[in-house]
Amino acid sequence: MPLSSDSDASWDLVIQSKSGWLELHLADLWRYRDLLWMFVRRDFVAVYKQTILGPLWFFIQPLLTTLTFTIIFSGVAKISTDGLPPLLFYLAGTTPWNYFATCLTKTSTTFKDNANLFGKVYFPRLITPLSIVVSTLIQFVIQFATLIIALVWYLWQDAAIHPDWAGILLGSPLLILMLGGLGLGFGIIISALTTKYRDLAFLVTFGVQLAMYATPIVYPLSTVPEKYRSWLELNPMTGVVEAFRSIYLGVGSFSWPMLGYSAAFTVVVLLLGIIIFNRVEKTFMDTV
Repeated sequence: MPLSSDSDASWDLVIQSKSGWLELHLADLWRYRDLLWMFVRRDFVAVYKQTILGPLWFFIQPLLTTLTFTIIFSGVAKISTDGLPPLLFYLAGTTPWNYFATCLTKTSTTFKDNANLFGKVYFPRLITPLSIVVSTLIQFVIQFATLIIALVWYLWQDAAIHPDWAGILLGSPLLILMLGGLGLGFGIIISALTTKYRDLAFLVTFGVQLAMYATPIVYPLSTVPEKYRSWLELNPMTGVVEAFRSIYLGVGSFSWPMLGYSAAFTVVVLLLGIIIFNRVEKTFMDTV
């Protein structure tokens, strides 16, 4: 028996299928914001639960990676760091890269990791990958503190570093949004595709490692031969990393067109990822 308009008005929430490609229902994310923060807390606590050092791993991991890069790429391979202290150069590259890479790898398994939860209760599915991006942001802030401490130390030692303080205040939020947006966009696209093509999950970790070497993390873009530089600039992370080094260290091949390309790429990938994610979520329980 069909419901009358009076009975429809008595409901606070009406759940119905999404039909249009652009019916994203992003307002639902705000309505379920309490659930989002609960997932953020869950994701953050789960990282260091039952570990000896706990959150200290967030400091230890980037430091060990940076020391390894310093020994191998600067000490052994003698790769240029644009006149910067190697430790600071690699730390300024790995800090933003780790945030992007972690967002991508963790969100790429959203459907598989939450299949049991998705099959029991309704909530906007996009909350789960979004909570990973937010919880990973907390991890990024902790690692970012390590970079700031190193930066202050080298400034105190009168190293040839010229931070752009205005750029840091104005540009840092934009760069962080781009890092999270790129990681989220690529991650949810992969997550949607792996509901049918499981072997894509095996390529994620390997692909992220390859992508790091296609990004100026362990080398400055200025040392890349001109015939290869244009190819590296097609990588949207190149503009972000170079801008990050430019505002914090005063060196780097920063350019507004390159950063604008990265920003436009981020918007397109994120929008495409949300559309694909929302289309797949309706039928993924049949294939997961």
